[in-house]
Amino acid sequence: MGVKMLAFLTLIFVCQLVGEFFVSVSGLPIPGPVIGLATLFVGLLVHGSLPIDLGKAADVLITNLSLLFIPAGVGVLLHAQLIGTDVVPITISLIGSTLLTIAVTGSLMAWMDRFSTNGDRSGEGDSGATDD
Repeated sequence: MGVKMLAFLTLIFVCQLVGEFFVSVSGLPIPGPVIGLATLFVGLLVHGSLPIDLGKAADVLITNLSLLFIPAGVGVLLHAQLIGTDVVPITISLIGSTLLTIAVTGSLMAWMDRFSTNGDRSGEGDSGATDD
């Protein structure tokens, strides 16, 4: 299992590297990891399924995701005075982006709900009981 996990972790990081390289060559204003994720997604579409060991490797990364926030937290503490001078624009941006995310997510969910098989979300519709 260890060798397969290492191979799939390498695949994930190679996809990220490909994305970073593509962004640096093309100059697109898109983060390299996003392009890398799209590359991995296309590869999975071509493959036709998610390999079990790739899912396990991704789960390990997700389980330890909080460790990736430590450098950001240190940066916030290091530049607390700079952030303090721009607290109003930062707060407005955070609140605005949160509200926009909620609105877009709700709209997308409503739009997708129209295309469901019978209009009911899974787990909410007819339970099979009849009113006799």
